[in-house]
Amino acid sequence: MVRFVGSVPVLLLSVLWSTPATAQRLPGTVLPEHYTLSFSPDLENETFRGRESIHITITEPTKTITLHAAEIQFGEVTITAGGRTQTARVTTDAAKETATFTVPDTLAEGSATIQITYTGVLNDKLRGFYIGEANGRKYAASQMEATDARRAFPSFDEPIYKATYDVSMTVDSGDVAFSNGRQVSDTPGPEPRKHTIRFERTPKMSSYLLALVAGDFVCREGAADGIPIRVCSTPDKRSLTAFALEAASIELKFFNEYFGIKYPFKKLDLIGLPDFSAGAMENIGAITFRDRLLLVDPANSSIAVRKRVANVIAHEIAHQWFGDLVTMRWWDDIWLNEGFATWMASKPLAAWHPDWRIERDDSNETLKALGLDALQSTRPIRVAVETPDEINEVFDAIAYEKTAAVLRMIEAYVGPEPFRRGVASYLKKFSYGNAAGPDFWTEVARVTGKPVDRIMRTFVDQGGAPVLTVRNRCESGASQVSLGVDRFVGAPGAKIASQSWTLPVCFKTPSGTPRCEVIDRRETALHFDGCGPVYANADSRGYYFTDYSPEQVRSLAKAPASLKTTEWMNTLGNEWWMVRAGRHDVDVYLDLVDALSTSTAAEILDLMEERLAQIETSIARAEEIPRFTAWVRARFGPAFTALGPADANESDERQHLRAALMTIVGVIGNDTDVQRQARQLADRYLENPRSLPPSMAETVLIVAATGGDRALYDRYLARLGQSSAQPEEYYRLFNALPSFGDPALAKRTLNYAISPQVRSQDAATLIGPLLASPATAEMAWEFVKAQWPVLLKRLDVFQGIPGVVESLGSFCSTARAAEVKEFFARNRLPAIDRAVQLAVERIESCVALDERQSEPLSKWLQTK
Repeated sequence: MVRFVGSVPVLLLSVLWSTPATAQRLPGTVLPEHYTLSFSPDLENETFRGRESIHITITEPTKTITLHAAEIQFGEVTITAGGRTQTARVTTDAAKETATFTVPDTLAEGSATIQITYTGVLNDKLRGFYIGEANGRKYAASQMEATDARRAFPSFDEPIYKATYDVSMTVDSGDVAFSNGRQVSDTPGPEPRKHTIRFERTPKMSSYLLALVAGDFVCREGAADGIPIRVCSTPDKRSLTAFALEAASIELKFFNEYFGIKYPFKKLDLIGLPDFSAGAMENIGAITFRDRLLLVDPANSSIAVRKRVANVIAHEIAHQWFGDLVTMRWWDDIWLNEGFATWMASKPLAAWHPDWRIERDDSNETLKALGLDALQSTRPIRVAVETPDEINEVFDAIAYEKTAAVLRMIEAYVGPEPFRRGVASYLKKFSYGNAAGPDFWTEVARVTGKPVDRIMRTFVDQGGAPVLTVRNRCESGASQVSLGVDRFVGAPGAKIASQSWTLPVCFKTPSGTPRCEVIDRRETALHFDGCGPVYANADSRGYYFTDYSPEQVRSLAKAPASLKTTEWMNTLGNEWWMVRAGRHDVDVYLDLVDALSTSTAAEILDLMEERLAQIETSIARAEEIPRFTAWVRARFGPAFTALGPADANESDERQHLRAALMTIVGVIGNDTDVQRQARQLADRYLENPRSLPPSMAETVLIVAATGGDRALYDRYLARLGQSSAQPEEYYRLFNALPSFGDPALAKRTLNYAISPQVRSQDAATLIGPLLASPATAEMAWEFVKAQWPVLLKRLDVFQGIPGVVESLGSFCSTARAAEVKEFFARNRLPAIDRAVQLAVERIESCVALDERQSEPLSKWLQTK
């Protein structure tokens, strides 16, 4: 599953569905072998009827069988065993989301069959089997991960219980249906104006991978390596499916070759849904997507959107091996699914489009994960979970980005080809079965002959990230490097127990000869030929912070050509955290920014923009902000001016650079001339969206909104209503609305966010930035508190509430931290306990940053 870009941990939540922290695992004495499922969705009344037969194996005599069921109304339930059929009494437990079937006489060990008739609700919470709407028509779709198959059919809803499935769906005439298997028949009836579609039996799979979609969808067809591929959408968006089909075909071929195991299923459907809580879901053979992450017009789209769509598709196709072919035994090892798919997604993109420089995106992912791991309230990659709330909290940057970064580090250490062989061997060994973390690292260690098992244990089973302290001195023409390893905590004075890692480190040495070492002691001394800077994270592949002395940082900055772009990205990210932790003062970071400010790598400027904004809002004293913004304009303005007028034919890279500089100068630098220029360009765009280069459009609309008035706001809203069939154009405008700082317009945006005009999955996209902006934070926080019951009912269950809670971490006062803690103590929801804890820690960390760095910033500004 892909979390939507920029999201926090994916949590399942509603007022009525919040569950107490009680275990819900099944006893394991009954095993499913095969399901036969028939679904009849009633789109008009938002309900469905189900018929189910489960072939099971009973491992010990019993009168009761318990399985998972939630919001199911049972009809008749019978159990047939030994040639005799008994009617079962049904007892449900809403808290544990289970149903227990009890029969009068004992069922013997061996085979049996459960037959069930039932009804369910096509809910509006985007979970289980749910209702959606587009173009005035309803459709039904599913999202079963992690624990919501039980809302669609009574089931053994744990990943260990793999079984085969026969699925049929009875849908309205004119509608189509999708499931995991190929369609094998389509017959009229059995009711008037209905037809029944039956699908081929699936291979053994876990319940959360079942796919159900019914509605008026249309498809574009293709194939790769003999596997039929379809990309499907609502009828108005079929013209946007070609890019996804090309990407899927290329990526499928790549994975077939890389894994040495041909795509293990018989067809591949990619289905874009207007209403979808996650980013995408890897159902076997029928992947579902939020449609904006699948559908794109390549001729008029930004490079960011093309890369994002191609990456999400690659992530989900990689899951067909990692997660579908081989499934984790339990949710504590979800990283075996999500981290591996995140790691693999980059590979076909880098081969297909070297010009996309995917390695820079990998570096950004690593920095994102390190930012979460710098908090004391982070978690280990593998952590014990039991309840649905606990399970859904682990779909976060630790499972995705951290795991991917650790895998890249180990791959760089053992070598790409040996690592590929180890991965392929693991997949072959556990095909169509379940595995746990030690199964993976033991197999890769065996194949590569390297201590992959020792390395991975230290990164998987303990929280946090290591910091490698590097001190270098020159003696007799050689570099004497002392290294220290301990856990990094990004708050000054934080007390935390020491930890140790087995850490592979690859150095760029003064002589130019690369060198990799496994560091497994707290203190280590190394010797390098020649004197000069020693860079301790070659190619930015390591998952650790690096603490150089301020003198070493400034020495590196004097030679910008000495490091690759990814290495400078890593250095900028590391140095900011040295400031956050109180190891260095902010002047060291700003000197580094000053040295790199003429970089033509937009990714470096993007990193600077985020941190410069934080310095302005969280460190700079009010009276010093004009001096700070003047320095920003003076330092970055000439580079922006030198780019000249935007050219529709310029490269994606130049468009990205232009956008990054426009944001720095126009928003952080508060340059009114740049804002006026953006307003003029925005006016032209609103008349003709093709008037701007695609990779510039969103930035122009945001910068124009920064100083925008009611007239511009109204034009954005009007254009939104005309752009629904073009997702990228729609979200360019939609995402710019929170940038209007006028209090009256901010209030309109908040109310708009919870209106019927905004899909529930998108509401937090509007509310979050208003919470994060100092100009609107107070109003937005009062809105959230006042509208909390409405938000709980209105926002989507995967991203909405967590998105709001994440944004609270942008506050920067002790009083606000106390308010957040008090509010969520009164309005506690177990599903977001950890998200609240992370937000509060971020607030308190910001307060410490302000207290420690205000004076160093003031002194630095006085020199400018």
